[in-house]
Amino acid sequence: MSKKRHPKIVIIGGGTGLPVLLRGLKQYAVDITAIVTVADDGGSSGRLRDELDMPPPGDIRNVLAALSDVEPLIVELFQHRFANGNGLSGHSLGNLILAAMTSITGDFVRAIREMSKVLNVRGKVLPAANKSVILHAEMEDGTIVSGESKIPYSGKKIKKVFLTPENIEPLSETIDEIRAADLIVIGPGSLYTSILPNLLVPKIGREVCRAKAKKIYICNVMTQAGETLHYTASDHVKALYAHMGCAFLDMIVVNSGHIPEEIQQRYAEELAEPVKDDSEKLTELGLTVIRDHIVSYEDQVIRHDTKKVASLLVSLLPT
Repeated sequence: MSKKRHPKIVIIGGGTGLPVLLRGLKQYAVDITAIVTVADDGGSSGRLRDELDMPPPGDIRNVLAALSDVEPLIVELFQHRFANGNGLSGHSLGNLILAAMTSITGDFVRAIREMSKVLNVRGKVLPAANKSVILHAEMEDGTIVSGESKIPYSGKKIKKVFLTPENIEPLSETIDEIRAADLIVIGPGSLYTSILPNLLVPKIGREVCRAKAKKIYICNVMTQAGETLHYTASDHVKALYAHMGCAFLDMIVVNSGHIPEEIQQRYAEELAEPVKDDSEKLTELGLTVIRDHIVSYEDQVIRHDTKKVASLLVSLLPT
């Protein structure tokens, strides 16, 4: 008897939003592929990237941890960050393990595959490219800011972002996964520094535009200072379309739930505010708008509700 094929979901993103969503999705009988940005140049990832000439491992590490199916203590060990120690301070153990595995195998992608086996990862984790890329932002005043970690702190409004080198090649496996997908999910994550660095890899962007699968954008709940200050939901979509050169989305998920005032006030100190659901403009853009209370609060931090969003996505899969 042939093995029944599970529906295939491809998720494109990075940062803190992607692992939150994956933790919920791995509970379902779905085939998950996460395509993860390699533009990070800050913190532990940035240090390893510069010192060892390897792609930054941090976002990949978080996704592996989210999709792993091992004892919680093993995941905690993998995610442990050293608070002190000469040369160790600030590094997470998982980043160091991925760096060591890259050195042993001679290849970052193979290192990810081997760690996926060790951590019993439910799904496939693919970097957007097998080498580091540099993210640049052109600001509205024409100045260029280089480096993913520096862009949000420029104090200027972003006009567009772009990658170097220009001849970035994705893995052939990534292209195959996009073509075979039943559902392609964009986000959640920082628009300019977590999502677009994946889509700007030329062949990835082109394949997402062409893909037959339904494409859904999980809109951020809050704006981000230095990236999306005062952006509405449609502003996020327009930025994606402008960079991609095609109107590729079918659906958007926006939060309809009220965010408690005390949490809004805390975020206001960081110049962040709830993303406005400008439904008429979203409809004009040809999108099906899905509204739901999709947030949870942990330690006064707003996160997407992993169970609710995962359930919503699975309900959209073709039967």
